Amino acid sequence: MTTYLPKLTLPDAVFNNLPVSVLLPVALGTLVGYSMRPKDTERAYLSWKQPPLRPPPWVFGPAWTILYGLMGYAAHRAVHFGTSPLNSAATIAAARHGATLYSIQLELNLAWMPLFFGLRRPVEATIDVLALLGINGYLAYLWGSSVDSTAGWLLVPYVAWLGFATYLSAGTGYLNNWDLTLDDTKKAQ
Repeated sequence: MTTYLPKLTLPDAVFNNLPVSVLLPVALGTLVGYSMRPKDTERAYLSWKQPPLRPPPWVFGPAWTILYGLMGYAAHRAVHFGTSPLNSAATIAAARHGATLYSIQLELNLAWMPLFFGLRRPVEATIDVLALLGINGYLAYLWGSSVDSTAGWLLVPYVAWLGFATYLSAGTGYLNNWDLTLDDTKKAQ
């Protein structure tokens, strides 16, 4: 197990304040989404070949808002309750380790959209989402088995969505020969 790395971890004040813990990932995800110019993102999304089961573009905003809220609440529960001085040293260590992993995964999560839609780098975006899937699968296990079972279960929908997002990211990359430049750009070349 790695350890708690304060320089890579959100401050305790974030985790210990329920509204901040829930709203921070929602706000950051919304900021990244809008910074990518939603109409341009939607146009690009609809122009690429997609694997079966591709959801319509309007699904992503509500889905991510719910998932960000759930992950923020899970983080609050795990770190706030897990670092209580009434807990064992092992529980506190697991909660702190999870706080570092949560902070890292949040940064990776926020990087995916700029990688995929901004830079149009499907290989890197797929590696990013695979890392997210692995970290969050482990985080759900760690928090669920060592800190707070509710926190672990709250991450299950996020892990499931990341599995689906991995399929979409890799499928879209593969079906477009790992080249996500827009068709009008391809025609100009």
